[in-house]
Formats: sequence, structure tokens, C-alpha cells
Amino acid sequence: MIASFLKYLAYEKRYSKHTLLSYENDLQQYVSFLGKHFPDISPAEADYRTVRSWIVSLTDKGLGSSTVNRKIASLRSYYKYLLKREVIADNPTRKIRALKSNKRLPQFVGESEMLHLLDHCEYEDGFSGARDQLILELLYGTGIRLSELIALKEVDVDFYEGHIRVLGKRNKERIVPFPQNLEETFKNYLILKNRGFSATEHDALLVTDKGDACYPMFIYRTVKKYLSHFTTLDKQSPHVLRHTFATHLLNKGAELNAVKDLLGHSSLAATQVYTHNSMEKLKAIFERAHPKA
Repeated sequence: MIASFLKYLAYEKRYSKHTLLSYENDLQQYVSFLGKHFPDISPAEADYRTVRSWIVSLTDKGLGSSTVNRKIASLRSYYKYLLKREVIADNPTRKIRALKSNKRLPQFVGESEMLHLLDHCEYEDGFSGARDQLILELLYGTGIRLSELIALKEVDVDFYEGHIRVLGKRNKERIVPFPQNLEETFKNYLILKNRGFSATEHDALLVTDKGDACYPMFIYRTVKKYLSHFTTLDKQSPHVLRHTFATHLLNKGAELNAVKDLLGHSSLAATQVYTHNSMEKLKAIFERAHPKA
């Protein structure tokens, strides 16, 4: 039933490949646990105590609460699917509660550090440097996700209107404007790309030095390579630049709803986490400037 469940997520719920892989890994780990500790019980026969035993085993391994909660969510969705298909009569995850976790504020690069990076970063001459520059400026200038960056095609870039067409989670399309100075970076990269890779088997905007479509780890390494020279943040990932984009917009007075639409969030709840970063900045200003602080 796992295979049919994954097809349901892919074709009816329209989940991304990355999300599908997470669900598949979580469920395979659960099945392996049952095979080892409860060999006579199939997933459809498991009860509350069986599911709880798996969760306890995960915490005993030292997994963080956010990781365990994601696996609980995967299992809960799976059993809801089985219940809907009348494979089971009762959902064993109904009484399962998510673990408590300390909410951490999103890490972001300071405004002065980010501007220093953009103004003074030294890129290699030629195609590689132009691509790396575009990656960094696109992530910070638009706030798009890693998966959205990789999925971009040349036809998604509209220079006349100054925006890109982004395919987000669950194949939801949105239009995201890009800063005016990014147009030159775009065009410089495209000239070098079309000169070196006139014919490819794909239509990806961003490509490696060999002309293949960029992949997640490649983008991770590229971002870390440059961020490490300009910031001491623990995390130096593409998502940090997304956090930075949102935080800087709010610090400059952007409306929360506008930032929500730019990020492609389905609800304000996901966007509101960035207001905490802005509030921390306001508190710091207050404490420095107010006579009674």
C-alpha cells in the first residue's frame, strides 16, 4: 500500500519529488522497524502501542524533535489514506501527539554583511563565476526555494516585466519580481552559457561546468563557498538566503501579506516567524535609544 500511497501524493496531492522522497524514507524506516521488532504485524495491523514504540525508538536514537515530528506526520498521513480507502477501521496515530520542540528563529545574514558580500565578492572569470554570482543574487534577490531555483528555465525569465515565473510547492505557480540590477547578471550569464552550451538535453536555466542541470548539493556547496567568507553563521545554506530576503524586507517596512506572496507561503503563519527577527531588531534599537530602557 505504500506504493499506492506515494502515487496518491504525487498525482492527486501533487507533492514535489523531494517531499515524496521524505515520505518514502520515513515509511520504509517504519516498515523496517516493524519487521525487526514486530515481525507478525503489518502496517495495517499496527495499533497505538506499536506506533508509539517506533516513536520511542526514534527518540532513543537521539533524533531531534523536529525530525521525529516529521516522521509522525508522514505516518499520520499514511494511516489517514488507509482509513479513507477502508483498508483499516481505526487510525492508530489518532492519539499520537507531536513532541514539544523549542522554536528557533530563522538564521539570516545581516544587512551590512549581505551588502558587503554582493559588492565585494570575487568570482572566477568566465562562465563558472557568472553562474555562481547569479545563484547568490537570485536566492537573495527573490527569496525562492532551492527546489524552485533548480527548476527555473530560461523561458521563465521575463526581462521586459522584470520577473521570474516560479513553480512552487504542489506545482503552484507564482510570479516573483527581481531587482533591476539582477538583469545585467542574468544577461551576462546567459551569454556565456549559450556560448559554451549551445545544445543541451534539458532546458534548465542553471547548469554545471559540464552543462548538466544543477542539483541540490551543487547549489549548497556554491552558497557555502561564498557565505563562509562573509558570515560566521552556523548555517550557510540556500535557505539562509531565503530567510535573509524575508527578514530584510520586513525590516524595511514591507507588508507581511506581500512577503507571504513573494515567498509562496500558503498561510500567514509560516511568514510570521520572520516578524520575530524584526522585533528583536526593534528591541535592540529601543534599548540603545530610549532613556528609560
